[in-house]
Amino acid sequence: MTSVTMTVNGKPVTKEVEGRMLLVDFLRNDLRLTGTHVGCDTSQCGACVVHVDGDAVKACTMFAAEADGAEVATIEGQANADGSLNVIQQAFQDHHGLQCGFCTPGMVMSAAALLKENPTPTETEVRDYLEGNLCRCTGYHNIVKAIMAASGQDVETIAAE
Repeated sequence: MTSVTMTVNGKPVTKEVEGRMLLVDFLRNDLRLTGTHVGCDTSQCGACVVHVDGDAVKACTMFAAEADGAEVATIEGQANADGSLNVIQQAFQDHHGLQCGFCTPGMVMSAAALLKENPTPTETEVRDYLEGNLCRCTGYHNIVKAIMAASGQDVETIAAE
């Protein structure tokens, strides 16, 4: 067992973990932050995207011990201080960027990373950025629209596919 200390959604955490424990399992099982989903176990789907020291990371590809000393942000930490949805979450709701919701936490976390890097992405840039996230319900159109709306862009001109 190894002791790890990290800050998760602004709160310090210290726990003992096995060396082989994945960050996604640590978040879900030890910290009970179940918004980070396990979708494929092969790093293909992006349902487990979190931010580690500000970078979007698939939490199924990283050991919990590798996050020792890091700042980790999960979907549970994305809401506004008053508990209301942040601008990205609200845009997903307003523009029907979710259906079953399974991929949504990873999509929102990826969208936050994209908008941090590129505050006003084009439709093509959004689609390229989401290449590592799979959604089996929406066909991506409304997800792209939601991300562009969250960036403050007019999305009325985006044609339905």
